[in-house]
Amino acid sequence: MWQQLIEILDRLCKVYDDLANLGEKKRDALVVVDMDALSKLLDQEQIITSKIQKLENQRCKILLDIAKDNSAVNSEIKAEDFYKTAPTPYLTKKLMELHIQLTENVERTLKIRENNLILAQTALDAVTFKLNRLGGAFVEPTYGTKGNIVTHQKKFDYNA
Repeated sequence: MWQQLIEILDRLCKVYDDLANLGEKKRDALVVVDMDALSKLLDQEQIITSKIQKLENQRCKILLDIAKDNSAVNSEIKAEDFYKTAPTPYLTKKLMELHIQLTENVERTLKIRENNLILAQTALDAVTFKLNRLGGAFVEPTYGTKGNIVTHQKKFDYNA
């Protein structure tokens, strides 16, 4: 079972690395507003996240199986302490290395995701601004509890 856990953690590291690399490609597509490339990347991202979910389910099952056979394991044990209960020093060392690598890959992926979220929001704000300018919308200078009043000019003849 311990060897299966190592294999799952190794595969998780690789899949998270793939997800981070895909996130970098997604950033490039967001910067140049390449919607076709972005659509393809989102499809690939969905496949990768599905793989991650399957691997996580397998990892949880293996952890539960190991915990059944190990009385030193409880629900509050940290991963590092859990890995120290491995039957050999080699397994402990390998599990610790994979744990560190997986943590780094997940953190890298999350950072790229945050940056892409900012880029996507900024692009959406720019599109909204342009649409409002084309439509002649503007916010009137008002004070009070009713909030801002947005006025739209009729610049297009929709009956044409």
